[in-house]
Amino acid sequence: MANILIVDDSPTEVHVFKTMLEKNGHSVNIADSGEAGVEKAKEILPDLVLMDIVMPGINGFQATRQLATNESTKSIPVIIVTTKDQETDKVWGIRQGAKDYIVKPVKEKDLIDRVNAALAGS
Repeated sequence: MANILIVDDSPTEVHVFKTMLEKNGHSVNIADSGEAGVEKAKEILPDLVLMDIVMPGINGFQATRQLATNESTKSIPVIIVTTKDQETDKVWGIRQGAKDYIVKPVKEKDLIDRVNAALAGS
């Protein structure tokens, strides 16, 4: 299936997403900060990125914008996965270049459906 990069500073969230994705046939790479996520994405060119928002250093909005404007990573779909559930956050995330926006906690079926939709559209 797809190679997916999870960018999240919570080991618990990373474990949950990794388990869901691997169970559904995807391979997973992990970065624990926005900066590390941008660098890892440039290095491995994943098929998709799951991006948290609230992280130390550059946040997920900034990291998403960097990926969306970089020549080598702009075609990689980013799905923001966050606890920030305000409509303004969602609009801002999409404006930064995200393809989708999911509010935590995430149900496995919803995550996989959205991942598959983003992969199909890229």
